[in-house]
Amino acid sequence: MDPHNASTGEFWDRQFSRLSQPKYGEQPNAFLAEQAARLAPGSRILVPGDGEGRNGVWLAGLGHAVTTVDASAVGIARARALAQRRGVALEAIQADLADWHPEPAGFDAVACIYLHLPSTLRTAVHRRLVQALRPGGLLILEAFHPDQLPLTSGGPKNPDMLYTLALLRQDFAAGMLEQLALETDTVLDEGSGHHGRAQVTRWVGQRNAAPIGDDASA
Repeated sequence: MDPHNASTGEFWDRQFSRLSQPKYGEQPNAFLAEQAARLAPGSRILVPGDGEGRNGVWLAGLGHAVTTVDASAVGIARARALAQRRGVALEAIQADLADWHPEPAGFDAVACIYLHLPSTLRTAVHRRLVQALRPGGLLILEAFHPDQLPLTSGGPKNPDMLYTLALLRQDFAAGMLEQLALETDTVLDEGSGHHGRAQVTRWVGQRNAAPIGDDASA
């Protein structure tokens, strides 16, 4: 997802509406599933840019209290419908992350899965997400690396919206302790939107008690 301006919701409404099946499938992201053992039982988890809800609903099915946020009204409606079909509780909020501020220290974990933001917005949003974590909370992230550009398995074609470890370490330097960091290749099988060989960046960090800085709430 890439919620970053006033038309983002409409863009993703069109993306989701033109397909008969969920654009990224209904199964969780494989890296998120691998990392889920890090999460304490019954964690409160924020999933920003969750689209049609595949990751948030899956986490809710594990017994976590999940808040999913997306700019797309279609995506939010489908996330709620998927949660209902699975019989799980899900708080689903339609909001543009450019303007939405999560509750400070309100979450045990944040799952950022293919949340691609332009550099003008990325750092501020990432630092808000750090602020949303309680001390000891986890942030789990997977995104496309710049080496993804020539590949056809998905992702933005704007280099400014692709992530390296250097960028993430800059964004999360204050307030987070790095637990895992990889730039690697993988094979995606996530609906029609993410399918085939891909170059990705993976990062897991843990919130410490250090202050983040005034620009975190920009």
